[in-house]
Amino acid sequence: MNTKIKFITLFTCIITTQLLAQERRPEGVIRGIVTDAASGQILPGVTVVILDSNPLIGTATDDRGTFRLDHLPIGRYAVQASFTGYEPSVFREIQVSSAKETFLEISLKEQVSELDEVVVRPNINKEEPLNRMATASARMLSVEEASRYAGGFDDPARLVSAFAGVAGGLDNNGIAIRGNSPQFLQWRMEGVEVPNPTHFTDITGVGGGILTTLSSQALGNSDFFTGAFPAEYGNALSGVFDMQLRNGNSQNYEHAAQVGTLGVEAASEGPFRRGGQASYLFNYRYSSMALADDLLPGLLGDAGGMRYQDLSFKLNFPTRRAGTFSVWGIGAIDHFLQSVPKDTAEWINSKFEGMGDFRQTKAVGGVGHRIFINNNTYLKSSLATSYTRNQLVLEQIYTDWSTFRVTDMKGANTNVIFDTYLNKKFSAAHLNRTGINITGLFYDVNYSASRDVNGYPPQAAINFAKNSGHSMMLSAYSQSSIRLAEKVTVNAGIHAMYFALNGRWSVEPRAGVKWQAAPRHSLGAAYGLHSQRENLDYYFVETPQTGDRLVNKNLDFAKAHHLVLSYDWSASENLHLKIEPYYQYLYDVPVEKDELMSLINHRDFYLLIPLVNDGAGKNYGIDFTLERYLHNGYYYLLTASLFESHYRGGDGVWRNTRLNRNFLVNALGGKEWKLGKHKQNILGVNLRCSFQGGDRYIPVDEAASKAAQAVVYDNARAYESQLSPAFISHFTMSFKMHKKALAHEIALKLINVNGYQGFNGYYYDYRNNEPVMSKSAIVMPNFYYRIEF
Repeated sequence: MNTKIKFITLFTCIITTQLLAQERRPEGVIRGIVTDAASGQILPGVTVVILDSNPLIGTATDDRGTFRLDHLPIGRYAVQASFTGYEPSVFREIQVSSAKETFLEISLKEQVSELDEVVVRPNINKEEPLNRMATASARMLSVEEASRYAGGFDDPARLVSAFAGVAGGLDNNGIAIRGNSPQFLQWRMEGVEVPNPTHFTDITGVGGGILTTLSSQALGNSDFFTGAFPAEYGNALSGVFDMQLRNGNSQNYEHAAQVGTLGVEAASEGPFRRGGQASYLFNYRYSSMALADDLLPGLLGDAGGMRYQDLSFKLNFPTRRAGTFSVWGIGAIDHFLQSVPKDTAEWINSKFEGMGDFRQTKAVGGVGHRIFINNNTYLKSSLATSYTRNQLVLEQIYTDWSTFRVTDMKGANTNVIFDTYLNKKFSAAHLNRTGINITGLFYDVNYSASRDVNGYPPQAAINFAKNSGHSMMLSAYSQSSIRLAEKVTVNAGIHAMYFALNGRWSVEPRAGVKWQAAPRHSLGAAYGLHSQRENLDYYFVETPQTGDRLVNKNLDFAKAHHLVLSYDWSASENLHLKIEPYYQYLYDVPVEKDELMSLINHRDFYLLIPLVNDGAGKNYGIDFTLERYLHNGYYYLLTASLFESHYRGGDGVWRNTRLNRNFLVNALGGKEWKLGKHKQNILGVNLRCSFQGGDRYIPVDEAASKAAQAVVYDNARAYESQLSPAFISHFTMSFKMHKKALAHEIALKLINVNGYQGFNGYYYDYRNNEPVMSKSAIVMPNFYYRIEF
């Protein structure tokens, strides 16, 4: 705790010193483009104003649909765009900096009919997802929120754990939506499905990682879906994280550099040539947990042995007649070495200690193209590839320093993806999007592991998956958004999917309706059938009993029915309430025959058992969200979820799922103060507190464990037991100093300030001859200095 106080004292001293230096008031710029929400066509002549400015600050878009607002004082603004025949739109929480131009992409929705003498309430960007075909359980999130929100840690995956119905962890950023497994979520980048874009993916739990590979400097606004998502999204059971990389500044060069306890970062963007429209953007990070572990010994736990680096970029090339081309990519290299204390007295077990070496390489990239066929139609296509290579070695080290290898796994996956869709605006009342996706799947897996890596002596490792080859996934969809009247919108579509490896296929209807009952009140209902194939290595499992037969090759897709109701109330221009009851029924879930195991609860990096599609699950509950947008210097977000999550394993018994926490409550808020002679410096303090039901676990049979000298679980009482509710707090403090074309920022970000101890499972204590529940607290600090110019 003394070290934390030193951090905060140093932070305060730096702020005090900087306040003594004053100069002429710095200014910033807001510029952007306005388009038709359905067709994507530019809209000249749109009026764009800064709300609550006196005198009024405003302009109009030019013949290219672009606008520019210069000489704006540093701070936050609400920007409104309005145009005859279109519903006005308001963008809130827009931050203006002296070192970076703020660029907005504003889309306006055309009115279905003339509304004489009727006041149309503006659409608020915070209230709607970017994808207008989503009816419920969807939210747009900005990269600025990931940086500002306490606990976000510049990581979108950790940010969304503050949203209703979403549970996150401390040792990983896995996203558990409404009781579902994190591996049921689909990640997308630039319109195509990509592998989980996090460092150390699956090492602490399948579906999660440690931190994102995406810097807040490169990520654009994105959509997050938690149920009944539109027909264009397939191969997902719980939700979809649809992310975009932003374009670089096409008019001016901007750079940034950062150094902190977690490493260094550099970013640059700008035009390829001045006066042109093409732009570049890149960001590179190198991180080592060693420095943070030295400053705060023991708080990072095993994470102190992690090293990682990542690179992201996007090149944007607009042309006059051939459309717009983009080239993008993300790469990451990770290494985690779990060392063993030299003094055997410090070992958890008196007989052995575990040592691990994990290496992961990940690369995703592609070429995108959008071209307008006519004023109401455009074709958007992507050709992308992804590559992931994993290597995991686990060994038991004994007191005589001999070793026994219990895990040796090597695997590589390469996907080649072609995705294209046609977007057609038939009228102001009807929009259709129809597309196809072809994904080539290339794999090379060689997995060997013991069935009990923590046993003593351990069972010999078996080679349970060894295969190489290729297969293919095909999908197609068509979806329409139809406005039956000015107040009623129907979204409907269908998604089809085929897996060439085993010939399995699925046809999935989706539908939703939204009624704007009053200017500030709306009701909605959405339904969807969703399905998902499993990780490729699951299909290549072999067992000693079956020889070289692939026992899981014919697994069908797991499937889920989603039903969501929604109520939205905009209590004021800055306060919004959303309530969503939901029900999900999962079926054809892979389970172990005659056993309690189900993929719903699976969290290990690998799987080495035969499965059958006999499992089921059900999740039902209600989510509440009350959000006050950042206005007059403060904001808050209050979310609560009450839910039940149950599953049926291969033994036919219904039980609680591992993630059935029963309730989730989040309170998040922050305050900003403008300081300095010209109010150009901004001090921000943000806090998040989470209170959620404790982890569910399988208790041990102590008598049987002592007799076997190993952990023996009482499967008859699986997931009946639950730890005490968890209270977790996060803290962020930042101070940004603006000068002409230059900005300095210092910040302190802490995850798990109160040191909550998470559940790690059981191990057998040979010193005291008893099974012991393992808990640990990971406090993750990042103290950094950043410069933008």
